[in-house]
Amino acid sequence: MADPSIPSPERVNPAALAVEDAARALGLPVDAIRQDIAQGAPTNADGSVNLVHYAAWLNRELAARAGGAEAADLSAEAKRSADGH
Repeated sequence: MADPSIPSPERVNPAALAVEDAARALGLPVDAIRQDIAQGAPTNADGSVNLVHYAAWLNRELAARAGGAEAADLSAEAKRSADGH
């Protein structure tokens, strides 16, 4: 019998996870993600979390907290490359 606390693969969309499902997938407490959202982490219009966008936001936040000017420069360079410049 399947564990009802684990979303079925048909329903899992990493671009639109409920906060609770994102927390479970990342092994984080739900409150940690909710705090990040309150501090500006991106969400979809329906309040769901896109794991790629959340991970990128978290990476920028961690670099900024660490005073990572070099990481910020690399992030800007990666964005320019992604934009085709």
